[in-house]
Amino acid sequence: MMSPEKTRTVTGTDTLGVVQRRLRENKPVRRTLPEWGRIHIDRQIPFLCIYRRPSKGAGEGTERLVTSEASYLICSGERRLQSGLAELVRGTAEVLVEQFGACLLLEVWEAPADTLEETETTVGQLAPEFRIVATRGASRNGMTADFEEALGRVKLGRKQARVSAVSAAKSCPKGMRPLLSASDAASMGCLLYGLEIAPVYRSAETGELFPRVLRGLRHSLSIALRRAFFDFACKHTTHHPRHFHTLGRRAVVKAVWDVDRKLAEASDQFDLLLQITPVNAEQAWRKFRRSKCQRKPTFHYRPLPAEPVVLKRNLYKAPVERIEDPALASIFREKMDEVDRQITMIQDRGTPRFLHESIQLFGSVGDDLFDLAVNILEAIPPRSREGASKGLLGPEQVAHRAHQEIEYLRQQYPSMSGDVEIRSDVTGVMVSRGNLLVSDHLRVPESRMNALLQHEIGTHVLTYHNGRSQPFRQLYTGLAGHDALQEGLAVLSEYLVGGLSRPRLRLLAARVVAVRFLLQGASFIETYRQLEGLYGFAERTAFIVTMRVYRGGGLTKDAVYLRGLLQVLYYIEQGGELKYLLIGKIATKHIPVIRELLWRGVLHEPPITPRYMEAPETERKLDRLRGGITVMNLIERR
Repeated sequence: MMSPEKTRTVTGTDTLGVVQRRLRENKPVRRTLPEWGRIHIDRQIPFLCIYRRPSKGAGEGTERLVTSEASYLICSGERRLQSGLAELVRGTAEVLVEQFGACLLLEVWEAPADTLEETETTVGQLAPEFRIVATRGASRNGMTADFEEALGRVKLGRKQARVSAVSAAKSCPKGMRPLLSASDAASMGCLLYGLEIAPVYRSAETGELFPRVLRGLRHSLSIALRRAFFDFACKHTTHHPRHFHTLGRRAVVKAVWDVDRKLAEASDQFDLLLQITPVNAEQAWRKFRRSKCQRKPTFHYRPLPAEPVVLKRNLYKAPVERIEDPALASIFREKMDEVDRQITMIQDRGTPRFLHESIQLFGSVGDDLFDLAVNILEAIPPRSREGASKGLLGPEQVAHRAHQEIEYLRQQYPSMSGDVEIRSDVTGVMVSRGNLLVSDHLRVPESRMNALLQHEIGTHVLTYHNGRSQPFRQLYTGLAGHDALQEGLAVLSEYLVGGLSRPRLRLLAARVVAVRFLLQGASFIETYRQLEGLYGFAERTAFIVTMRVYRGGGLTKDAVYLRGLLQVLYYIEQGGELKYLLIGKIATKHIPVIRELLWRGVLHEPPITPRYMEAPETERKLDRLRGGITVMNLIERR
């Protein structure tokens, strides 16, 4: 046991006693060391990563490669502190061996800068490079090969990692003594490994840190280490995790909550779609029709809810650089960038800059998507009896049915707070912050009602409140780029309830074509005439499609419906499960991160399931989608 004098040398308090007691009780450990560093252990877990900062020539950034893990110790390499630190490591390892029968101690350090290949002088050309150092007792158990395989998966950009391994009497940085000798480790049941990492994230000439390179390496390396720890746990301990991601960080530190709160507060200050939706759409349509569709309409918008400069100032108070978890750090950084662009958009509403910012947020229309949209418009005749209904439902009837659907969801999640509002300042229906907004001029065919409910409530309202049930607000405000997947999933729900009609698919194609015309420089009148004259849409329908695309100065968002549908179809064809898409407002690129966070216990299963998932017909249709079908195959004649 560490003597009081040695303990105080390390921390000034009985750190080892606290660490051992909390570990035996399976409680999280997070203790700051006064000289420099801290020990962080999420829970009982059979490994500890260590980094000792050299007393001279310490380069910035290497310690962050360790702090990504669920169990780590970062500390000073000062010679006078090593005896106390060795006792801290030994005492921690003793408890882990008690719990699991064995534990792995991995010390990380950076290789000298002159080990980088001289011919590769630019950062973009550097490949990650690792040297595994196994103590001779550890190298005989096959763990070295597992480490090599896991680290071989690491990539930086397109460069694959170079990995080598050596066996040595000790595994520690040059100039430092081992914190635990190989013989002591063997007698305790510990495996000792060292990992020397080439500092490709810093300039060899100036020592300048390259943050983006470090972040990329940190995330990839963290996943690789989890794979190696998983192999160790399964083969050498009594702990048998279900998945390698379960060995990742579970505890969420204060910095994460600070960032999440500040980003959500910034997002909640405005609603982008409300800010760029005309408040005079109905009046503009009547005036446009009186001009015989010859005069470009003038649209009016809501006043800006806050000063954009203040919004951005508050946004960038979020300390995203302090987040240690690389998975969370990446999604929060993306969201910060997206909110920044959204604020700029509402500031530039009605100017030529708005369109360019819209392209940055929602993308443009590529040739493949445009060709698909044109094929749909040409294959499906403009006049169809499909979807015809004996009656139209007004706003009060729509609101009543919507209330019933929300109550169905509330039965699964009683704390759900969604509501329905009939308003004069919206067109059609839209969801804002978990509430359904219904235009007081709305008319919906009875045959479209179920599809409308599942699109708006079974998808947009549901994912908002599933997101609210999660620990992070970003799951309901929406992760960066979530619009395409949201709309694609919403259109899929129409198909699953038998409501994706041929006219509806034609309408989605028309939105893509209108966006393409906008990007090619067509005027409002020119686009309207193409939709009404060339493609045969009714005057009002052509006007609404054109208005949606030209609002604010040019909004490319309406192309995401068809693009998102393609993404969802591909996802299902590849064996993807719908439950991951319903957890909140996410993009397809976030699905691996969401799965990781679910395995780690940071997120939990969504509490609300849409009504259509209970229908026997849904599984039959999903089986059909898994077999791979085109968008046109979704249309079933009835």
